[in-house]
Amino acid sequence: MTLKITVLALYALLVVVVGVVGSRKTRTFDDFMLGGGAVGPWMSAFSYGTAYFSAVLFIGFAGKLGWSFGFSSLWLALGNALIGTLLVWWLIGDRIRIYAEKHRIHTMPEFLEKRYDSPFLKFFSSLATFLFFIPYSAAVFMGLSYLFTSTFDIRFEYILLFMGVFTAVYLALGGYKSMAFIDVIFGMIMTVGVVALVFTCVEKAGGLAAVVDRMKAIDPRLVAPVGPPGIIPLVSLVILISVPPLAMPQLVQKFYAIRDRRSIRIGMFASTFFALVVAGIAYFTGSLTRLFVTPRTNPEVFSANAAGKLLPNYDMLMPELLSNVVSEGLSVLILLLILAASMSTLAALVLISSSAVSKDIYAGFIAKNPDDRKLTFLMRASSVSFILLAMALAYFKPAFIVTILVISWGAIASVFLGPFLWGLFAGNRFANRAGAVAGSVGGLAVCLVLFALMGRAQVPLAGCLGMLASVVLVPIFSLLSGGGNRAATASATQNN
Repeated sequence: MTLKITVLALYALLVVVVGVVGSRKTRTFDDFMLGGGAVGPWMSAFSYGTAYFSAVLFIGFAGKLGWSFGFSSLWLALGNALIGTLLVWWLIGDRIRIYAEKHRIHTMPEFLEKRYDSPFLKFFSSLATFLFFIPYSAAVFMGLSYLFTSTFDIRFEYILLFMGVFTAVYLALGGYKSMAFIDVIFGMIMTVGVVALVFTCVEKAGGLAAVVDRMKAIDPRLVAPVGPPGIIPLVSLVILISVPPLAMPQLVQKFYAIRDRRSIRIGMFASTFFALVVAGIAYFTGSLTRLFVTPRTNPEVFSANAAGKLLPNYDMLMPELLSNVVSEGLSVLILLLILAASMSTLAALVLISSSAVSKDIYAGFIAKNPDDRKLTFLMRASSVSFILLAMALAYFKPAFIVTILVISWGAIASVFLGPFLWGLFAGNRFANRAGAVAGSVGGLAVCLVLFALMGRAQVPLAGCLGMLASVVLVPIFSLLSGGGNRAATASATQNN
């Protein structure tokens, strides 16, 4: 316990130092939001990867999906790497960087306003970002707090306070520069941590061949290409976690800040390798919960359903595996791994959410063209306020953190995916203002209605259908409207 507390104290000191150093280099809003637009490839790659993966991957997703799908959960990791990372960097990285530089935009809502000449889209997407990122952030807080509670036996409330304070310190002080710098350190910790974790788990299970045999003995489908829940849930999950990064504000924003085209190329391969290693090991380790967490050894994790079948508390599977399998020294590294992933994701969410309030709504509709210093101060204040709101929601411990995250993730993707991709790659005939509004509003409506009607078990499918509606509605309504606004036409001509 002394070792863990010492390491955490050093970690906290590092965070404060990075925040203070970053604050000295952050003088303008452009510095705070985009690091001055001069962030290199390695910082960008690690910043993208650590923002993509959080404690929810290791605690919620890896435990639940690894348990349910077995080795076929590795398809999710492949989707993360090839679609959610490689395709995103290759397809939109340099294109959106050039667009952002040319039009002096800082946020996704600003892109939608500029591309479609639509203040409504700017306001609607900003409001949706702020509202849905609160439960998303709360899910990250909860995932980490569960782990620390089981490992340190510290009260949930204290962990929330620790996470909130130190995320606010380094982000509110230094903005994107602090975030990008510390993400490199976080990324290294995550890479070393997951490699050490998988070797330890496989060794404790008796080797890779023994792992396969023992999994097959539990259920042969756990080692099959498609796990027990079936092909439709698996494909829905792959789509839901891999396609949204093409238009998720906290990830696309990384390209606004990157230095040049060469940095895009280097960052693309670095971030893809990072995603493949981190996600692949997380899901593989999650499937091993079947071997290390059982009703006999961990009865407190299981409870009977209405039919009398014992089912685990999925949010507790990975914390129990870590407490049962890893040594104290390695457990410190794993804690740092998950803490790093969570704080980086939280920082990315907070930065985008605070910009939605300060830059998109306040500077866009309330006090246009505010003083740069005032806008930067408002960004810092909004960052702290957003963290407090997310902490307040997490304090009440809403059930099933994976479901909370998936709903938020699917909703945001439904708002942005169609209007962003069509706006970036198509001319005004297939992507005008009417189509973009229909895609954004309609996609979100489809997503939320299906969430309500289909129930928790079908949340991934509801998210996928909302995203599909967002993509399909844009060209349909653009064609039906028979043209569009001249500003959007000019913008499309300049960038296609």
